[in-house]
Amino acid sequence: MLTLRRGMEFQSYGHQITREISRLEGMTISEKKVPPKKNSESFGFPDHIYVHAAAVFQSFHVEKPIDRRLVSYGNKTGLPVLESKDEKTQHCAYELAFNALKYQDLLEDIMIDSCLYLSQSMPDELTSLVVVMLYDFQDRKFLPRSCPDRDDEIEEVREVEKCLFRYKTKLAASLARCRIKHDLLTIDFMLPESVRKKQERASSLPLYGWVNTLKASLEDVVSSLEREGFSKVKSITELEGLTFCQDPHCQDLLVFPPHLKADLYRTKLLTDYKLVIQDKSRSLATHSAKALLNPDQDVIIANAASGFTIAHMAALTSQSAGRVLVCGVKSPALREELQDILSHMECRNVKLLPENFADIEPTDVRLQKAKVILLLPPCSASGVSNPVDFILNESGDAGLLRDLSQGSISEERLNALVKQQLQDVLLAVKFLKVLAVVYCTCSLYPEENEEVVRRALEYKPESSKVQPYRLSPPLCCTSEINNARDGFFRVDPSEKANGCFLAVLKREAPSGTVASKDVLARAAAKGLLEGIGSEKHTKKEKRRPKVAVQPVTPVNETQARIAEFLTRESGESAAVDVTEKASANPTLKTTEKGMVKATPGATEKTTAKSMTKATVSSSSWYREMSKSKQTPKSTVSSSVSNSMKKSLPKFSPTSRFYEQRICPPKPRLQEKMSVLKPVELVFPPVMFPSFSPLMNKSRPPPHLSGFLWKGARVTQYSLTPSTARVSRFRETLPTAVVWHPRPWL
Repeated sequence: MLTLRRGMEFQSYGHQITREISRLEGMTISEKKVPPKKNSESFGFPDHIYVHAAAVFQSFHVEKPIDRRLVSYGNKTGLPVLESKDEKTQHCAYELAFNALKYQDLLEDIMIDSCLYLSQSMPDELTSLVVVMLYDFQDRKFLPRSCPDRDDEIEEVREVEKCLFRYKTKLAASLARCRIKHDLLTIDFMLPESVRKKQERASSLPLYGWVNTLKASLEDVVSSLEREGFSKVKSITELEGLTFCQDPHCQDLLVFPPHLKADLYRTKLLTDYKLVIQDKSRSLATHSAKALLNPDQDVIIANAASGFTIAHMAALTSQSAGRVLVCGVKSPALREELQDILSHMECRNVKLLPENFADIEPTDVRLQKAKVILLLPPCSASGVSNPVDFILNESGDAGLLRDLSQGSISEERLNALVKQQLQDVLLAVKFLKVLAVVYCTCSLYPEENEEVVRRALEYKPESSKVQPYRLSPPLCCTSEINNARDGFFRVDPSEKANGCFLAVLKREAPSGTVASKDVLARAAAKGLLEGIGSEKHTKKEKRRPKVAVQPVTPVNETQARIAEFLTRESGESAAVDVTEKASANPTLKTTEKGMVKATPGATEKTTAKSMTKATVSSSSWYREMSKSKQTPKSTVSSSVSNSMKKSLPKFSPTSRFYEQRICPPKPRLQEKMSVLKPVELVFPPVMFPSFSPLMNKSRPPPHLSGFLWKGARVTQYSLTPSTARVSRFRETLPTAVVWHPRPWL
C-alpha cells in the first residue's frame, strides 16, 4: 500500500510537471507586461554581446561561501570586459548581465537540477557565459536564435548554444519544478520585493530629454517633433502614443512615453545632439545651480561623472561670461571622451581640470570667480528604477549592479559612499568665495542625504567675516518644497520619475540685508519678470547723480546789496523775511548766520511749500544792519531770481517733490532733459571811498561777472559798467532825477 501510494503521488507530480512544461510557451522569468519586441533582439543577440555580458557578470556576480558554493566561476579576471562597439551594444550587454545577476540563484539551481553543470565538461571560466545564455534561452521560450550572424561567430558561444539546445527539455522541466517547489504565482516573485517593484516601474518609466539650446531652440525642437507626427499634450498623465509634454520644473525638459526611443532616433534629434535623453534629477540639479549664478560667475562641477551633465550646465550658462570648471579629468581617455561630447554639442565655455576636487586648494587662482559648486557625488542609486540606463549614462560605478540586483546596498559599500560624499561637502563649504553649494543624489538612504547635509551645516568658518551656510529651497522646485518642513527637496520613486534628493546650501546674508540678485532670481524662477527685461528703463528707474548742497560762503554787506539789486532788476518779488516766515511756519528755522534750516520731522508737503517762498538771506536783517550802521565781518546772502532758480541745488537729495515744486520742468520729454550742474556765484569785494578812509581811491572798479543758464551751456555776462554806457545812461535820465554813480548802494 505504501509503495502504491508513493507511486500515485509520483504520477500526480509528473502530470503536474507536464502541465507546467506545456505552459512554458507563455511564461518567462521576467514576465514582462510590455508588448514583445518585433526586432532581432527578441530572438537572441549577436555573439559579441553574449561575451560582453558574460564578462560583466563574471566581474560582479555574488561569490558564495565555500561551504555553500555549488557552481564555480573560476578566476574573475579570466574574461576581461570588452569594449563595446556603440551605445546600443553596451546597453544590451549590461542589461543581459544585470538580469542574470537578479536570477543568479534560480539559474544555478536549474543548471544543477537538470544535470547540465555536472554532465558537461566545461572550464569554470565559461560558467558565466553559460549563465547569461541560459537566461536569454528561457526568455526566448527555449527557442533557437533566428539567423545568427556568421561574420560575428565566436566558437565558445556556439558551443554553449548547442549544449543548451540539447538540454532544452530538462531545462524546462527543472524550471517548472522550481516554480512548484517555491509555490510561486509567477517567477518574478522569487525576486526581493524592492527589485520586483523597480522592475515594474522601469517598464513604464517615461523618457526625459533636455533641449540643447546651443544647437536648437525649444521652439525648433517642438516644431521638428510635430512635423514627424508627434503631438504635444499638457501633462505627463496624457502621454500615449506619439505624444510629448513639457516638464513643469525645467523649461527645457521634454517628456516622452517609454517606448518612443526608437522613434526619437528616427527624427535624428538624438544623433544630432539637439535632444539629450537623461534622468530628470540631473536637470533639476543643473537648473538649481544656474538660478544661483550671476552673468560673470563660474560654476564648479566637483565630479567629472557624465559628459551630458557638463554639457547641460554649459548650455544653461552659454549666454553669460562665466565658465564651467570640471574637476577630476585625469586620464587621457576620459579627457578625450568628454572633449568629443562637448565638441559635438558645441560647448565652448567648459574648462577641464586634471586635479581631483579634494586636491584643489580653495585659493587656486583658477577658481576665484567660482560662486557655485555643483556636487553630484557617487551614490547608491537606490531610488533608480532603471539602474543600467542610469549607470551607463552617468558613468557610474558598475559594481552597484551586484547590490541593486539583490535589493539592498551592503553596509561596507554604503559607508564608503557616505565617507566620500561627506568629504566633498565639507570641502565645498570651505571655499570662502563660494556663495552656494548644490548637492544632489539618487539615493533613498538618509545617511547619504539629510545626515550629510546636516553635518555640513554644522561647519563654522574660522573667519568671523564669512557667513555660515543655511538651507535654501531650489528655485525650480519652490512649489513642491513649500510643504516640506526641513527644507529638502525629494522625489519618491514612481512610474513617472526616478527618486532623487536635492539640497541647496547658501551663505546667510548679513543681518538686515537682502541680496538683490536673490530677489530677482526668485522672481525670475516664478515667472514674475517675463517681458520686463526687454522694456526700456524709465527715467525714474535711473538714479540721478546726487548733487551735494554747497554751503553758502559768507560775504560782506556790499555783496548782499548787489544781490538785492539783481533781484529787483529781474522783476522778482523782494526776498521774504526768513525770520518772519520761520515764526509763521514752524517747519523752518533760521540759524545764527542766517541760513535756512528745515526742522527735522516736518512733513514734506509743508517744508516744500515753505522752501519755495523762503530765500537763504533776509532783507529785513540787512535793513536792520544798515540802520544800526554796523559792519559785520561776514554775512550770508543769496537771492533767488527767475534766471538763477535752475542753478540752485536740490533742497533735499532724497526728495523729488522739492525739485518739482522749485524747478518745474519744461513741457518736454524727461528723457531729453539735461542735468544742470551747480555753479557758485562769487563776487569780489567792491571798494567805496566813504566806507573806509584807508582804501585806495585810485583803484579801478572791479569786474563783476555772473553766469546765466541755457540748457547745458553757461553764458557769461559782465556787470562792469563801461564809460560809454554810463554816459548814455546819464543822457536818458530826467533832469529832476539825481543820478547816483552806484545805484545798488
